[in-house]
Amino acid sequence: MRLRHCLLAFALLLPAALLPSATRADLLFVLNSGEASISIVDPATRQEIRRIPVLREPHHLVLTPDGRELVLGDSSGNELIFLDPATGEVRRRERISNPYHLEYSPDGRWLVIASLRRDQVDIYDAATLALVHRFRPGDMPSHIAFSPDSRRVFVTMQGDRAVVAFDMETRTQLWSAEVGPEPAGIIWHRGKLIIGVMGGDYFSVLDPETREVTRGFTLGRGAHTIFPSPDGRALFATSRVDSRLAEIDPDTLAVRRVWNIPGGPDCITFDPEGRVWMTLRWSGRIAVVDPRDPTAQPQWQTGRVGRSPHGIFFKPRRDGVAGDFTWAMGGATSGTRPFAAPMAVPPSVARAAAASSVPAAPAASSAPAAPVTPAASR
Repeated sequence: MRLRHCLLAFALLLPAALLPSATRADLLFVLNSGEASISIVDPATRQEIRRIPVLREPHHLVLTPDGRELVLGDSSGNELIFLDPATGEVRRRERISNPYHLEYSPDGRWLVIASLRRDQVDIYDAATLALVHRFRPGDMPSHIAFSPDSRRVFVTMQGDRAVVAFDMETRTQLWSAEVGPEPAGIIWHRGKLIIGVMGGDYFSVLDPETREVTRGFTLGRGAHTIFPSPDGRALFATSRVDSRLAEIDPDTLAVRRVWNIPGGPDCITFDPEGRVWMTLRWSGRIAVVDPRDPTAQPQWQTGRVGRSPHGIFFKPRRDGVAGDFTWAMGGATSGTRPFAAPMAVPPSVARAAAASSVPAAPAASSAPAAPVTPAASR
């Protein structure tokens, strides 16, 4: 433990000027849950250019509302670590109880943290990190999604087969709705909630007003997470056990295409060109798929990182794209921090966003079965 603290201190002191030149271009951040580290990857070569040690077990990360810091949760280490997203420099560390999944509210006022092991959902003041309220809603709070007006937050409960809703103004629990075994990833999408049912092979759709639950689409065992593409023309979902990535029609939720990618696709992120980057939880690698490729056969490439990679974040550094570039694009009304309308952006960012539009995908293609990998609860 003393050696690990020394390594952490060294990482804090390492100046950005000593980083490889690739860090002055695009950066890809990968959290290695099984190796207590952060991999910084050069997307051009898919090679790791730096590794930052943390205390124990990082899982998820999120950009601050102003885009100036990248925040990752070391759940077993009980820490939030704040990085410079442009360089990977560690700026500060804050003691926080078991930060498994974390999201800022769209209005930037709140930071909500789900504690998987301690069965708590905590609301923090985003500016001061003062604890405002603690809920104990049930068994294994997992992933978080906000309504666009920031008034409600929704949390999947892996152990209770449910989604729980909270009122951010009154600090009260509103309701709980059963959605399926081991619900995981959740997003707000066009007035509904889409949830990955990890203990099944499908994604549920929940109406937050009526609490009606329907089956959205079937993907494969270990259905895990879903995110909108930057241009809003598609949703992309993963299945960890059957090792699949799928492109989903955002209007109908029909499955357009499926890629079989061995290694357990988990969390995903996008670059400005619309490529999908993902962590492969069981193989210690990352993969990238270009959905613009019209060929029916899967096209993907991999690069090695640490053990059990989980959270992933692409930070572009070119063509005027800054901060969370997906916010500036026309489809930015879904996702973990949804906006009622696309954000106003400088002309340079708008031009870069427009240039990265992805053509509509062709019809769905079949793919052979992937090898089965044992499921995990986190």
